[in-house]
Amino acid sequence: MNYKASITGIGEMALDFLDDNMIIVFNDNAPAELAEISVLHSIEPVSQDMKAGDILLIGSKEYKITAVGEEANRTFKTMGHCTFKFTGKTEVELPGQVEVEGEILPDIRVGDTLEIIYV
Repeated sequence: MNYKASITGIGEMALDFLDDNMIIVFNDNAPAELAEISVLHSIEPVSQDMKAGDILLIGSKEYKITAVGEEANRTFKTMGHCTFKFTGKTEVELPGQVEVEGEILPDIRVGDTLEIIYV
């Protein structure tokens, strides 16, 4: 079963990270200091681990997952947290990162969906 959540909030500094080709996501119950730097999403059950080849959808934009850090699936399941990095590399720099590739950076809005399509 695929993962699907709604984007419920965008922290004051969250979109600044797009300048560095990344976004940080958390469940919408994140502490205030983390919420201000994060894209927040509804708390939904995670049925399986993300892996290279899966698809990330943010709104209508599609990104292929190219690498998943060793901690990313655990923190995504427990806190809805990981850092999506839009560089398309096949290795992550940090254990909580998920590398993705796609044509353009997302235009993130409250009400959009955050989806993982497991292939």
